[in-house]
Amino acid sequence: MASPERINIPLRTALPMIWNYARTRIGEQFRAVAFIIVYLVGFKILVLNTPPTDALQISAGIGMVVLGLAFFLEGLFLGLMPLGERVGLQLPQRCNIAVIMFFGLLLGVGATLAEPAIASLRLAGITVTPWETPLLFRLLEIETNALVMAIGAGVGVAVAFGMARFYYGISIRPFIFVMVPLLLGISAWFSRDQNLAGIINLAWDTGGVTTGPVTVPLVLAMGIGISRSTGRQEGTASGFGVVSLASLFPVLCVLLLGAYLNASTPQPVSVVDFFAPENRSNALKLVPSEEKLAAIAFQRGGEAARRACFGSDENYTRALHSLTDARMRQALLGRLSLQEWLARRASSHERAVIAAIKPASAQVSKRVSIDFGEVVKNESGLAFRAIIPLVLLLVVVLVFMLRDRPRRSDEVVLGIFFALIGMAILTSGIRLGLAPLGDQVGRPLPQVFRSETHEEGRVVLEPFDPGSVLTAFSQNGEAGRFFYFRDRAGTPRPVPFEPSRYDAARSRYEHIVERPPLFGPELTLVGIALVFLFAFGMGYGSTVAEPALSALGSTVEELTVGTVKRVGVIRTVSLGVGLGLIAGVARILYGFSAMWLLIPSYLAVLILTWFSEDDFASIAWDSGGVTTGPITVPLILAMGLGIGGELNVVDGFGIVAMASVFPILTMLIYGIMVQRRQREVLQANVEEAHEA
Repeated sequence: MASPERINIPLRTALPMIWNYARTRIGEQFRAVAFIIVYLVGFKILVLNTPPTDALQISAGIGMVVLGLAFFLEGLFLGLMPLGERVGLQLPQRCNIAVIMFFGLLLGVGATLAEPAIASLRLAGITVTPWETPLLFRLLEIETNALVMAIGAGVGVAVAFGMARFYYGISIRPFIFVMVPLLLGISAWFSRDQNLAGIINLAWDTGGVTTGPVTVPLVLAMGIGISRSTGRQEGTASGFGVVSLASLFPVLCVLLLGAYLNASTPQPVSVVDFFAPENRSNALKLVPSEEKLAAIAFQRGGEAARRACFGSDENYTRALHSLTDARMRQALLGRLSLQEWLARRASSHERAVIAAIKPASAQVSKRVSIDFGEVVKNESGLAFRAIIPLVLLLVVVLVFMLRDRPRRSDEVVLGIFFALIGMAILTSGIRLGLAPLGDQVGRPLPQVFRSETHEEGRVVLEPFDPGSVLTAFSQNGEAGRFFYFRDRAGTPRPVPFEPSRYDAARSRYEHIVERPPLFGPELTLVGIALVFLFAFGMGYGSTVAEPALSALGSTVEELTVGTVKRVGVIRTVSLGVGLGLIAGVARILYGFSAMWLLIPSYLAVLILTWFSEDDFASIAWDSGGVTTGPITVPLILAMGLGIGGELNVVDGFGIVAMASVFPILTMLIYGIMVQRRQREVLQANVEEAHEA
């Protein structure tokens, strides 16, 4: 059949059409992201009573997320999806199952590397310490490429098994009833080893970041295409189930990688023992150089860590003095400004040393800003390495193996270009906007339920004039001394004067910056309830915005001929994510093991799966896999790590895992309710027919 004749549209007419189309697409992404952004900023301002810092950078980052999502999804539908659909339809007709499974393996690896949410894992290691969780630190800081490849290999194996399942018409149940108990058993065994226990939460979280706007559409297109081509399965949801496998197999691969690396990884020790000279050989197994070791001591440790790291008081004092040099300060403190380090990490002794050689340190210094150009450059390179191999794989299979070519090649090329540009902008926006915003909300979140005044930091005021101290009297005639101190906003506020903190010989006063409980000491339970309400709202709002969930809901409604509504899928899954975030935040706040959540949750899911029809089980398990994408993962991961860092929890992982299992639970319940309603309607129709 001859290809249709092209229609030539004048440039003057085409430009307004393109502009209107682009405005519509960008507007869709803006409306999708707007709720959760307004929700986070509003909570930070109204409840936490602090405006976002680096507001300009965060605003630019959020704008880049919106623009990047619009470009990326447009490129996905114009370029990658047509390639995947043609391969999925033709591959089963021309190749045997071994070739199909091998292609599925490569497709799974390539799609995982192209997922924007994978970029969030590269930002997750900044709060992990090598002395408390050496194996977790090694995976996130040293073996990052091995970790990503293990995740990709897990997805690849899952897709390969999924293609075989579609080809032979095998139910999803055997895979689930084998994989889930196996993973829970390995995790329970790992929990007995202190080092291996530190990676359990990370492993289960990686199962949630693997399935997003790249993997889900491609895998669904392949699965549905193979099911229809072979004609071996007649179920309405025959193409579903592989996304759930792509959430389970990466967990297994990460656990196996951790077991392999554990033999050559030092065991957890105290911070002093880790930095001690006699432990230097073990420390350098985790940290590549002495310079990096010193930086970790300054950025993640306390005074004891720095004294042990430098060995002698002379070297330790010399290192403190080097903080007055801009180049050394950048090397030791990274993105922390000197003032932030003094407030958050330094001891009283260290603040006094710095103040003695640099009195201006009492003034608020600017935060070290992110190099915008460097971020975009790095993320562009990562986007190229993620998208191009996946495209080459699809093109090679389609052109050289199947002897076919994509229709509308110019659209496909344009789509690939859009996907590259979109992913670079999107991941840059995550680093500049979403991740910092999630951290800024998560870190002060424990203040909501604290029942006592919390020390935020200390500021050395030098020179300090005792004449500025005033006296105030209570109604009972009790005298109290105070002075005015400008807060971060520049507003003078009265603060108590403590004579013990004043050094008259040096005219120096150490002011402790404190944050009182937001709701008073008697309203702690209300504060905890507010934290859980915030977590639920964040999970629900961010999930509604996920493009992969919207695509899944539309596909489910189409395949079930309207029996299961798109809106019902989206709301049910979003409810599950909200409940999952409550469970994940509770684990971090109260510090109990994730196994107390994983085992009961998955046991309940297995029981419900047993009583569910196979079609609904496949849809429900896939729903749990698509909830965590480029919007949800950076926000909830940064929030969890922020809360964990504030509470000195070893790691803040595990929230993504909870946000993945609870949607499966809610969808299975929803599916059982739909099935029951269908049976009631069918029975009523039968009774009416008999009466007639």
